[in-house]
Amino acid sequence: MEDQPPARGEAPPPSRLDEADDSLLAVRAGEGDEEAFEVLVRRHAPVLVQMAHRLLGGKGDAEDAVQEAFVNAWRRLPEFRGDAAFRTWMYRIVTNKCLSALRSHRPSAPLDAVAEPVAPDHASSPTRAAEGAAAVEELARALGELTPRTRACWVLRELHGLSYADIAEAVGVSPQSVRGRIFRARRYLTEAMGAWR
Repeated sequence: MEDQPPARGEAPPPSRLDEADDSLLAVRAGEGDEEAFEVLVRRHAPVLVQMAHRLLGGKGDAEDAVQEAFVNAWRRLPEFRGDAAFRTWMYRIVTNKCLSALRSHRPSAPLDAVAEPVAPDHASSPTRAAEGAAAVEELARALGELTPRTRACWVLRELHGLSYADIAEAVGVSPQSVRGRIFRARRYLTEAMGAWR
């Protein structure tokens, strides 16, 4: 029996490459293997869109930045030497796209800089839910006051858990500069969020 393509809206069946590590997939994609590249996109796009959304503030802008980053990555994969992990390489490409977008125009939407808010506990009061939403809005506003590179460093460290070395690679600065930016961001956010402690 011949393989049938998945119905519209249905996920494709698992690929034999789904279990392969990123370095093998990157090598194969660099040699023109589109299926290997599709696995990399499926594996990394969701978290990259989250990160871009936190930097840019708009879901559409974030999706555009990640799509452009993957197009660039596809073109540049033959040059990828594996000095850094594929994941770190993609964070760098997406971060650069976001920083370029931020330089070219200020975001028109407020920055959604924190993870999706947790649904309120049914036992909690409406007052607590409103306070939580207000705190999230205040954090987004405070993050919007940071420089784009400082915001990128904070988001990559605090919300995505990247190491200082990986952040330095992604943002294109030294690890010492990353430490300084994160320190300044934490200090500023602590002051800005003082009323919410």
